Amino acid sequence: MAVRPILQIGHPVLRSVARPLTDDEIASPEVQRLIDDMVETMRYANGAGIAANQVGEAVRVIVMEVTDNPRYPYKPQIPLTVAVNPVVESLDDEVFVNNEGCLSVPLRGEVERHVNVRVHYRDPNGDHHDEVARGLTAATWQHECDHLDGVLFVDRVADPTTLSTWEEFEANQSDAFVERITALVDRVGS
Repeated sequence: MAVRPILQIGHPVLRSVARPLTDDEIASPEVQRLIDDMVETMRYANGAGIAANQVGEAVRVIVMEVTDNPRYPYKPQIPLTVAVNPVVESLDDEVFVNNEGCLSVPLRGEVERHVNVRVHYRDPNGDHHDEVARGLTAATWQHECDHLDGVLFVDRVADPTTLSTWEEFEANQSDAFVERITALVDRVGS
């Protein structure tokens, strides 16, 4: 495993649409190594998730994990999840405003996300999964899958005055956001 460089906003690979992987590709040593490197890179950077194109590979793979992450103390736990060829679909019209950051963008901002989504994906063994995600976990799925379509969270920020650096978010917005988002987590459970 290796920690890979994380591409930053402006790099063209972040704006490319990632291609799906075939069954043979999923099982290949190259893709398995990519997955291991993505997990290592995400953990090293204290991220909640990372998409393959953030480490320079335009293929449809994301990894997510939240376990006592110091960057996201308000996020519910997400066990290590590796999703190949993921598809996210909203289950209803309920949305909430999430304050998001990104390992590829040195800013945070408010983005509207669906509260309830269904996710379909393959794991590293090629097994199919069909799950429902809610709240902040649903937002994490939507954020990471956006990456696979070349979309960054800043593209979804409706009000650019909500953009801030991490430091300014912590100093001026964090308390209000955590209070608001805790009510959602308490209501939907994740």
